[in-house]
Amino acid sequence: MRSSEEDEEQTDSAKHRSKLAEEQKLAEEDQRYFALDARIGRSLFSLLARFLSGASSSWASPPQTCQRVYYANHTSHLDILAIWSSLPGDVRRFVRPVAAKDYWSKGRIRPYIANRLFNAILLERQHVKAHQNPIDAMVHEMGDRYSIIIFPEGGRQSSGEIAEFKSGLYHICKKKPLLELVPIYIDNMNRILPRGRLLPVPLLSHVAFGEPIWLKENEKKQDFLARARQAVLDLKEQYLRRNTISEDRPKP
Repeated sequence: MRSSEEDEEQTDSAKHRSKLAEEQKLAEEDQRYFALDARIGRSLFSLLARFLSGASSSWASPPQTCQRVYYANHTSHLDILAIWSSLPGDVRRFVRPVAAKDYWSKGRIRPYIANRLFNAILLERQHVKAHQNPIDAMVHEMGDRYSIIIFPEGGRQSSGEIAEFKSGLYHICKKKPLLELVPIYIDNMNRILPRGRLLPVPLLSHVAFGEPIWLKENEKKQDFLARARQAVLDLKEQYLRRNTISEDRPKP
């Protein structure tokens, strides 16, 4: 029979191998991220994303590089581009969009954008097996290093209305309760690239980043999801009110 010391040595050895594997994975990610083609591609793609989305941005508090979940309303495939290009470069470095694998794995351009430029976390939406928990996959890919961009409505809302949130945001927070959650309201993207349209319409949009919130201790799922959704609704109301006031001001 093995002694307890041998068991401990085996456990320590397994932990050491796991740590080395994680360090190697991060080193490979850094190598891909800082490769010349990826750096040039991100710079050009950031400019292109701002041009295509016509997005300006505003922040309720200064951007931070701490680990966060950026969550937003979802009306268009351009939403990810609008958020990503609105982040400062030092913040963007550690932010990974969560996206549908079936969409971003098609062709040659989309996989390049998703993997080399976004460093996206691609999740299966179809043929998901029982052991493939998307929440566990997200949390694993985040580690202690990355923030993520998600859309808690679970799909694009063509009307521009903000639907009820799915439970994924809550379950992420239960696994990582210290995460900051940054609500985002994206305005007008459903008109710039409506569902089924290939080319964007030349209109302006706005990305409003709100104050961070956290999951409260012992907060019930539905209460949390309602509060998180309300934070986005409040940003929408504030933006539309400011925009209306600006339009109503007398011209000089």
